[in-house]
Order: sequence, then C-alpha cells, then structure tokens
Amino acid sequence: MTRLERLLPVLAALSGTTLRLWRAKAPGGRLLPVGGGLGEGREEPLWTPTPNGGGKLDTPDGPAWFQAIPSVNDTWLEVKGGEAAAAELAEVIGAVMEAEEETGQVAAELSGRYEEIDLIYTISEILGHTIRLDEAANRILREVSAVVRARRATLLVHDPRAHVLRLVAARGVDLGEIEPIEVDDPRSVAARVFREMRIISYDPHDQRAQKPPNPIERGYRGHAFLSVPVVYASPGRVPTPIGVINLTDRTGEDAFTAGDRKLVAAIANQIGAAIENARLVERDLGQQRVRRELELAHDLQLKLLPSPAVVAAKADVAARCRPAESVGGDFYNLLSLHGDRVGVMIGDVSSHGFGAALIMALAMAASGIHAETAESPHEALRRLETSLAEELAETEMFLTLCYAVADPASGTLTYANAGHPHAFLVSTEDGTVKRLEATRPPLGLGDGGQERVEKFERGKAILCLFTDGLADARGPSGERFGEQRVLSHVVNLRGRPARHILEAVFTDIAAFTGGAAANDDRTVVLLKF
Repeated sequence: MTRLERLLPVLAALSGTTLRLWRAKAPGGRLLPVGGGLGEGREEPLWTPTPNGGGKLDTPDGPAWFQAIPSVNDTWLEVKGGEAAAAELAEVIGAVMEAEEETGQVAAELSGRYEEIDLIYTISEILGHTIRLDEAANRILREVSAVVRARRATLLVHDPRAHVLRLVAARGVDLGEIEPIEVDDPRSVAARVFREMRIISYDPHDQRAQKPPNPIERGYRGHAFLSVPVVYASPGRVPTPIGVINLTDRTGEDAFTAGDRKLVAAIANQIGAAIENARLVERDLGQQRVRRELELAHDLQLKLLPSPAVVAAKADVAARCRPAESVGGDFYNLLSLHGDRVGVMIGDVSSHGFGAALIMALAMAASGIHAETAESPHEALRRLETSLAEELAETEMFLTLCYAVADPASGTLTYANAGHPHAFLVSTEDGTVKRLEATRPPLGLGDGGQERVEKFERGKAILCLFTDGLADARGPSGERFGEQRVLSHVVNLRGRPARHILEAVFTDIAAFTGGAAANDDRTVVLLKF
C-alpha cells in the first residue's frame, strides 16, 4: 500500500467524507480508480466518471463532487458528503502525489549513479585535508561539475562587511568576468537564492517552470541552470546563508534533475560548514592575538601601580586593584614624602576599558610628579587636572580622585577630594567612621575648591579608600554590596594588619556576587598610621 492509499482513509475520517481517487489510463484514456478509497476497488469498474472540468456528478452510489487534483494531470478526487472541503483535500493529495513522484525519481536516479556517492566521499576528503579554502573550492567545483555534467560553475561567498557575494572559485568562467553581486540586487538569481536560502532552478522542458528574466544577458550559453544556497546550520541555531553555488550549460540533456538538486544541496552544506570553520579558525587566531595583547596590557597596567613596600617603613598599607575588563580606569598611588609623611591617592575614571585605561596611565604618570612638587593636596589636584585637561575633553570622561597626606608627627591628615564618594577615616580606638567629604568637583567637570585637615592620634587611625565598583556590586537577587559592608570589615578587624582587612573585603564580595564577573573596576586602599 502506498503512502497515498494510506492517506485517503485518514483524510476521509478527518473531514467526515467519503473519498476516492480516479486517474486516466489507457486504453482510450478511461478513468480508473486508484486504490479503493473507503470502498472496495475493482479491476474493471462497470462505471467510470467523465468529469468534464469537475463539479457535481451522478454516480451509481449517488451524487458526488469531482475535484481536479492541482499540478497532477488527468487525476480527480471524488468527494461525497463534503464538497466544501474538496479543493483543500485535493491540494493535500496533489502535494503528496508530487512528493511521491519526486521521491521515486530521486531514488531511481541515485540508485543508478554511484559516482554521486563517491563524489560526497571525495568532497569530504578534500575538505578534510585542504587548509586553503580557495584551493578546496576549486577542486570541489571541478568534481561537482563533472558529476552533474555542467560546463560552467561558480561559487560565491558572502562578504558581510561589503554585503556582497564575491566569486571565490569558478569552472568555465574567468574569475575576472564576474563582479561582486549586491545581496539586495533584485535582478540577480544568486542574490535571491542567498536571501531566501532556497534552491532556484530552471528546466526549459518543464511547461510549468517560470523562465528567468534575460538569460542571455546573464551570460548563460544554455537555458537550464541550478542555483543552490550554501548554508551553515550549527546545532540548536538558526541556519545562516554563507554563499551560493551556480551551475549551467549542462552537457547532453539541457535540464538538471531532482537528483542533481539533492546532490548539490548536500555538497553545499558541506562547503558551508567548511567555510564557517575556516572563518572560525581565522577569528579564533585573531581573538588569541587580541587576548594576548589584552593580557600584556593588563600586566603593564598593574605594573604601573606601586607596591605597598614603597611606604612599608612608614605605615601598614594594603592595596588591590581588580579591573572589570582586561584593563580598567581605577588606580591608586602611594608616595613616601619628606619626613614621616605618606601620600595616598585613589582615582576612578568615569568608564572602563581602553579609553579609561589611557586616562588612568596618564594620571598615574602625572600624579607622582605633581604630588612630589606641589605644596598641598589641593594644588596637586589642580596641576593634575591641567595635565589631563585635553585628554579628558577629547574622551568626554571625568575623574573622581581623593589625595590625602598623613603626617603622624603632627597628627594631621590633609586631603583634597575631587568628588570621590568612598573616602573614610576610621578610628581604631572606638571604630568611629568619618567620611572625607568632597572638597571640589571631579577632574574634568570644573575647578575651584579647597583642602581640609583632620586630626588623628598616631597608631589609632585607618585611612580607607575604595571605588564604587565595590559599593555598586550586585548579588544574585540584585541587592547592592554597599559601602557599609566594606566599612564593617574595617571596623570589626581594625586591630588586624591592613592586608587581613583587605582579604576579608575581597573574600566577602566574591561570596556576595557568587563569583560573577564584575561590571566595574574594584579598588581598595587601606593605610594604618
């Protein structure tokens, strides 16, 4: 029993009708039943219908509606009990008959053409052993053309930057003859195949086939052609068009068969995978170079930051900077000034990435010079802003920065704060926390301001500076880490060495965020004096 004979009773049951299929057969073009429908088929029916264009006819079993099957010559569907659905049922049956006919044709062609199976293995071997894609493409076109007997063949690959199809391999065509094809070109068959990701072919012997426009102007010497999309479909993703294979000027019969279409489509999928793999390899090599450059930039940036050993003889210091990306815009500086004085600076550029890293590097280079030569923290910030004015204006960034000078001999902390929100003085005696308020706008947003002085007892104070990458860090449910959580570690561990406090802060934030990647740079500087 054929698929169609199995389908008829199913369609009849779903539609609540009685169905029978009739087809004209020799001699005399009589209509004979195809299978039995819901009734019993007879080899020599006593009555055969003469539809004459279709419609309602009287049959020995009563009135019935006869509907021509679209796209199938001399075939009729007899419907009893539901003529309203006759056209839809006929379309379904016509599609099944066409599919069965094409499947049978493909099976017959493939079974008689062993060279096509060999071709698939050959293509696989070429793609498996050839590194250069252009070389593989030319060999593939040569093999494909020989099997489907096409004198002319081209392989076009999509250039996403220019949004055109470029010729990468050809047979029977000079590579210089074909200009790149705009993907949106409404006249190009290849562009249409690429856009719609479907095969377009033309057989001049098929009366139902639509003739392509201006075949002579397109350079075809023959009439038939076959244009197949090269598509890459990775598992679980939407198929992506990669290019187009065009074949024409067939030797012998001027028509490409259904077997040709299936074969070239299968090979096109292999080529699509090979092209995408080649692109991925090239992209991966490029990404490896970029990653290596970022690693070098990251290492270089961290080397710009001073070691706590710079002021270890004068105070207990711990500092750490963790860029959100390979490079970032946070920085700190530690300065051993005249006498027992220690200078501590922290800055946060209003972005992160390479642009912020550039400002950070310039600020690091200039801050040490100005801090050494300026008479006060306020003057140091004014000079630093002058040095960075052009770069801040061009990049449209600004810089929050706090610079404090601790003088244990006089028990004073003199500071200038350019809009940096997270700067605190913590008493180790009773855990009192005092915020070091802003004394001027951020660098790049205006000048003016002043400096302030705070008193402290030697050995009883901690200067705590950090950036908003810590305070604004989010947990899995979206809550902020907050500055109070940072300060609680400083207060609770104020009797411990600075590095212990620092480790506690970073351990806590890693647990709080679940180890998720940071979306902003995180920097902490602790100075016990």
